[in-house]
Amino acid sequence: MRTALHVNGVVREQEMEPRVTLLDALRERFGLTGTKKGCDRGECGACTVLVDGRRIKSCLTLAVMQQGREITTIEGLARGDRLHPVQAAFIENDGLQCGFCTPGQVMSAVACIDEDHAGSDDEIREWMSGNLCRCSCYPNIVASVRQAAEEMR
Repeated sequence: MRTALHVNGVVREQEMEPRVTLLDALRERFGLTGTKKGCDRGECGACTVLVDGRRIKSCLTLAVMQQGREITTIEGLARGDRLHPVQAAFIENDGLQCGFCTPGQVMSAVACIDEDHAGSDDEIREWMSGNLCRCSCYPNIVASVRQAAEEMR
């Protein structure tokens, strides 16, 4: 099936089977490997991307279902050499260790802030709870989201 996806401001067209997940299309078909494949069951959040500004787990949706929508991956956040405030906050607060979960954490944090769910540390923890970090950087992740939310207000 001919599939056209609007990813990071660029329309990308390719023939693919209707059963291809958005995650596999991004990584395998378009070479956007920033989005990670963790559990492949929607439990870890490593594959989180934004679709029309809302966070989704890209392993749980089919690519063909996202035609006509704006998809943003970790590669689409920075503007040239200028990092997105969430990316910069993760670096400043050491909100990562191994880095595997970081793209999904960052994408979820962007949505968390945009959804106005970053009013307190408890609220941030609740709304970021769908993203797991095996290195347990949670306090630094919360600090990163808090800092970015303050800067983005």
